[in-house]
Amino acid sequence: MTQTITFGDLMSVWAEELLADPPIGPVLALGPDAAQTDLFAVRDHPGRRLVHVRPSEEAAASTGLHADAAGLGDRLEARHGDPAGVLGQDERFALVIAGAPDGLDVARACVRAAAPHLVFGGAILLQLGSRAQASTLAREAAGLGLALADLRTSADGVVALFRPEVSPFAVGYC
Repeated sequence: MTQTITFGDLMSVWAEELLADPPIGPVLALGPDAAQTDLFAVRDHPGRRLVHVRPSEEAAASTGLHADAAGLGDRLEARHGDPAGVLGQDERFALVIAGAPDGLDVARACVRAAAPHLVFGGAILLQLGSRAQASTLAREAAGLGLALADLRTSADGVVALFRPEVSPFAVGYC
């Protein structure tokens, strides 16, 4: 019997893998279709807190209820609005989990919002509908200093891993 892996399963497993190693820092969840994937990703990492940005106040409250039910309410900060407006300029995250399987406009907005907030060595996990979307977004993300580092397929589409490009001339590289 073949097991079908869904977005949520793939995102949770991959986020777990990424959070098992440094860099240290909180997790940011973005996107209108935020599921409980991000809650499961931080569940086994007591030192990680989660900032979850939802489009509306009602969606943010719902996220809080899910976190409370999972016993993670004390590690969640639910915010609502445009990520560019609710993230502090100095906030940095080790991992950004973003769901945008229905189109590139939301995916682009998530990547633009997340890119300046990654710690050194951080990553963005992004749900997309297809490999073609991932390829298009990879070309655009290069302008933000991000590279498509890996791509995995699920039953619902693909999950892309973006990481900051590292220049050999960057301070502290050697």
